[in-house]
Amino acid sequence: MRLDGAVHPPGAPGDGGRAATPITIPAALLPGDGRFGCGPAKVRPEAVAELAAAGTRLLGTSHRQAPVRDQVARLRRGIAALLDVPDGYEVVLGNGGAAAFWEVAVFCLVRQRAQAAAFGEFGARFAQSVGAAPFLDPPRVREADPGAAATLVAEAGVDTYATPQNETSTGVAVPVRRVPGADAGALMLHDATSAAGALPVDLRETDVYYFAPQKAFGADGGLWIAVLSPAARERAARIRETGRYVPAFLDLGTALENSRREQTYNTPALATVLLAAAQTDWLRARGGLPWAARRCAESAGLLYRWAERSPVASPFVTDPALRSPVVVAIDFAPEVDAAALAAHLRANGVVDTEPYRGLGRNQLRVATFPAVEPADVEALTHCLDYLIARM
Repeated sequence: MRLDGAVHPPGAPGDGGRAATPITIPAALLPGDGRFGCGPAKVRPEAVAELAAAGTRLLGTSHRQAPVRDQVARLRRGIAALLDVPDGYEVVLGNGGAAAFWEVAVFCLVRQRAQAAAFGEFGARFAQSVGAAPFLDPPRVREADPGAAATLVAEAGVDTYATPQNETSTGVAVPVRRVPGADAGALMLHDATSAAGALPVDLRETDVYYFAPQKAFGADGGLWIAVLSPAARERAARIRETGRYVPAFLDLGTALENSRREQTYNTPALATVLLAAAQTDWLRARGGLPWAARRCAESAGLLYRWAERSPVASPFVTDPALRSPVVVAIDFAPEVDAAALAAHLRANGVVDTEPYRGLGRNQLRVATFPAVEPADVEALTHCLDYLIARM
């Protein structure tokens, strides 16, 4: 199963989601920018222009030299300011994306026993990574059906607790909080891949807040970013001292040492670093995380209210308190073919509204990250009304 996999409409396998006889949506109804993907997500044209302007000054040059290291420093400083990183915490970069960081956590952060929340694809996959490690105890997995949330509970002997903050596959969001009553020294890990830069967070409530930049940070993938508490860094150092084998690519200590030199262990995608830094500066210039959170909530609210008013649609997440402000999943009645609806939208340049195929539901999934204009989300609802009336 691919992450963020698309569903092809019936009768059009492998054709990129093109409708056989697309319905033309009037230009006046279309959004100014029709990108609504959950990852890779919309990259602002201004960030692309900054990348183009950097051109050969950066692309094709050494990541060990000052021009690129300056961009890494810019990104790390920007993340620290945007997320209001507490004293003693550090921003660390590494290659491979959030999926690679799952393995980093398995090797370098889980001492022996973990408890993981699984209420969608991403939490479940981290639990699977822990379960596959022959040097760790089988994880305790707290599960909930897609559309609901699993709750972590204190358990003697658990040294690491892990949960997504925002489940990208289902559109469920939970607060960032430590587990009450956990053993002294237990670490708290939050997968914030589709939450960081868009949802409120108090980093004192976690030890590891990790994410990838291809969502709210408006960049390409291939990079992981983690904010580490002193306790997390100490855990990684202690595990290294035990002699546990850790591949260099997944060694959190190596990533930390390189980040302090404003670089990564392996060559990063330089465009990703610059785009993420540009997006971080853009968010900070507009009011930082509070501004981004309000903007995302405004956009998501337009979709949720539309679905609640519609006679043929409804929010997939039934509990309003769990509804994500950045990943909106909308179910449709059987008489509306959501896959065909997405295909008609795509034929009109409104793209990446297809559902997460692992759920197998008749639904659309729409990203409302900070780069997405609320006016474009409102335009999307008008497009949906237009198409539903004609399908």
